[in-house]
This record gives sequence, C-alpha cells and structure tokens, in this order.
Amino acid sequence: MMNYSTLKKTVAFTLATAFALAANAQDMPSATTSSAKVFGGRAQYRTWTVGINAGFTVPAVITGGANDFNKGLKLGDYTFKPYYGINLRKQLAHSFGLQGDFQMGKVQGYNKNGLLSTGVNGGGSPIPVSVTSYETKVGYDLSLSGVVNVATIDFIRRENKINFYLTAGYGLMGYAPKGFKSYKNNQVVYDFKGKAGSSLNETYVKQGYIPVGMGIKFKLADRVALDLGYTMKFIDADNFDGLYTADNRANDKFSYTHAGLEFSLGSAAKPDLNWVNPVAMMYDELKDPTLRQEVEALKGRVSNLEQSVEDLKKDSDGDGVADHLDKCPNTPAGAKVDGAGCELDTDGDGIPDWKDKCPTEKGTAALNGCPEMAASTITGINNIQFEFNSSVLRTSSYPTLDKVSSMMRANPSSMLQLDGHASAEGTDAYNMQLSIDRANAVKTYLVNSGVDAKKIATKGYGETRPIASNATEEGRIANRRVEFRQQ
Repeated sequence: MMNYSTLKKTVAFTLATAFALAANAQDMPSATTSSAKVFGGRAQYRTWTVGINAGFTVPAVITGGANDFNKGLKLGDYTFKPYYGINLRKQLAHSFGLQGDFQMGKVQGYNKNGLLSTGVNGGGSPIPVSVTSYETKVGYDLSLSGVVNVATIDFIRRENKINFYLTAGYGLMGYAPKGFKSYKNNQVVYDFKGKAGSSLNETYVKQGYIPVGMGIKFKLADRVALDLGYTMKFIDADNFDGLYTADNRANDKFSYTHAGLEFSLGSAAKPDLNWVNPVAMMYDELKDPTLRQEVEALKGRVSNLEQSVEDLKKDSDGDGVADHLDKCPNTPAGAKVDGAGCELDTDGDGIPDWKDKCPTEKGTAALNGCPEMAASTITGINNIQFEFNSSVLRTSSYPTLDKVSSMMRANPSSMLQLDGHASAEGTDAYNMQLSIDRANAVKTYLVNSGVDAKKIATKGYGETRPIASNATEEGRIANRRVEFRQQ
C-alpha cells in the first residue's frame, strides 16, 4: 500500500510542475500562426487527439456512498493500486468532443473487522469465513464519453493554454475479484479468474458501468498537453469485490485519479480545435484590418449594385418604360405607349392615340385623327348649324326641319338618327354634353311637328368628328352642327 503522505507530496509536485510548464508555454510563440475564422467550420482545425495516462485507484468516490470494504475508513487507510490506459478523442466543437478509452489495472480494498459473505459470483452458498480484503484485476475497461470544456483561465488569448473539463458516458468492464481471509498473510478465500460467468468458466465478469469525471489540461506545446483527471466509475453490479454482503446491497464503485499526455494529430498548419477560444478569436477578427478592408469592399459592391438597380429603373420620359427597354425614349408626357415605350396608334393613321380624337377610325392630321365627313348625310338636307356654346335652334333652321318632318311623316317606316357635334373650344366633356343637347333640340322640334319620337335616335360626338379645321373660325362654325342620318 502506497504511503498517503508520499502520495500527497507526489500530487502536489505534479500540479506545481504542470502550472509552471503551462505558464512558460504562455510566453512561447505558437508553432503556427492561425488563420482560422470563427465561422470557418471544423475543416480548418485539427480535431483528433490520442493520449496515454496512468495513475491509481481507490474503492471509493468523492460523491460518497458505502462499499462493502470501505466502511469506517479514512482516506489514509485506503490502498492505492495502479491503473493505466490510452484514449482517442474526436473534437466536434471547441467545447465538446467524443472520447473512447481503454484502461486496465487493479483495485484493492479492506475492512478492519472483516466481512461475512452471503454469496459469491451472483449467488451460491454463503462463505462461512470472514473476508478482510480483496483485490480485483480489471482485464479491460472500455468506455465512450462526452468531454465538455467548461472553463479556462486564459480568456483573452486566441488559443487557451489551460482547460477545465467534465466527462460522462457509458462503458463495459471485465474484471476478476480475489478475496483474502487475512489482509497480512494473503490467504485466498475466493478467486474469480477463470471461474467467472454463469457457467463458472470465463476469465472475467463482464459488467456495464457509468464513468463520470472531471479534470484540467495544460497545453505544453502546439501538439502536446498534460492531462490531470479524476473519474468515478459506477458499476452496475454488487460483485466487483467478489461478494454480496447482508448489510450492504448497493452497487460497487471506485475512482481513478490519473496524469497523462495527449498528442494532437493532423496537419501542423492547422490549430487544435480543443484549445480554440471563440470569444478572443472573434475579437481578433473584428480588429483584423483585412476583414475591415473586405467589409469596406463589400459596402462598395453593394453601393454599386444599388446604383445599377437605380439605373435600370430610370425612366427619363416618364412613360412607365425604363430607359434601357425604351425604343422611343422621348415620348411626350402623358402619351400612351406600348411595351417598347413607343406611342400607341390603334387605328394606324399615323396620329398617336393621345392626340387622336377618333383613335379607332383612320383620319387626318387636320381633323385631329378623325375622318373627313360629307356636309350632309341625307340628299337635299343640310346640316343644322348652331351658335357658339349654344344648343338653341336658329329660326333659319326651321325650313330644313319642316322638310325633314314631312319626309318622316310621309314614310312611317323610316328611321332617323340625329348626330350632334361641337367645335374644339372648351373641354372634351363639356363639348360632348353640348353635342347631345343639340341633337335633342332637333328631336324636340321634330316630335312637336308630328314625327313619332320612337322613330328618332340621338347621339353626341362632341368635338371628335370635325368636318373642317378647328384652327379657323369658318371651320369651327361648320363643326357646330347636327347631321341627319337615315337608317
């Protein structure tokens, strides 16, 4: 059994050495200059680590709870047995990794008063002798655990040098307990090796267990780290010490305290993800002049893009068609245009719709796009003329109206349409109503003279169908009229 005072001195010396090495490593330049980015992904880091470790076991854990062989013992009363192993870890993020461990060694415990077994290897007859101590050989200890980096004392550097961590997982263990009647003379009471299992012919008892641990790591060099850790192993059985006792049916447990070295695998040009400090790295990135240049360049590209979009939307003539699509870029304001930005000319008379008073009928420029019309539409009947801005019949119109009335009454089957017109003075809407009023004035006279009102239809055309140019007074006088159209 290792002397407890010697153990304390050894542990203290190991910790002091580790802190000294880590502090010295803080002042050493990094083997590589990291170009890793905060959001660059795992591919920019080394993520595999292999390690070796060795230490000692005790048949107790710091969370408490009694084992068969540790009741009433103090820490100095425990026996410390060697334990060692190797591990392989995949770092999935700066704060989390998955680690596989293979370990082996021994665990020993004793009871000053001795224990009376109630059965070994999961059953059997009670052993009628006192068992003072045991020693269990662990032939294999396999586990898979999650490793969480929970803190560091080096927050301001791009890469940490000291990490604190927690672990938890699940494992499978093969072990062979051996019990002794007397702690001093090592008289064997039972030995499971080669007699384990339900058939009593297996080398080891096979049992699952849960490992829970914590530790601290010191980065000694770019690829090397010192690992100091403590792991509690909670076995899913009460036969790790080889027997069941009447006063304690709790599952067995033991702890493993270790020191080890870890070696980072992969390209030397990449940093180790396990030691990344994202907060410090993000701060460094924000101060990186290259990043600022990239941001400014990005701003310039966005500004150019915005200007390009505005240029594509530009419509100099305001016709609703952007300049880069406009085949007629200088159309007048208010002109109706097609998809190419050219003025619409529905009737194809060369006069755009926005200037064409008769947009669906081919006309002439002199008549604002309307077709020329004869002075009279019924042979021998002249148009009825009106004064400016008036729908009152002239007395000079009565002879013509009486003649039309005689023709209609002489031919009861005939139908008559009265078309009212106006000159171009005034608004379109006003002139349209004025032309209707003129047609209705003629109809009233004819109905009063005996013509059946049902035989007469009226329609107003406003200023849309001139028979003369509205540029002269003579033309405007000719356009203030009502025409007779026989149906």
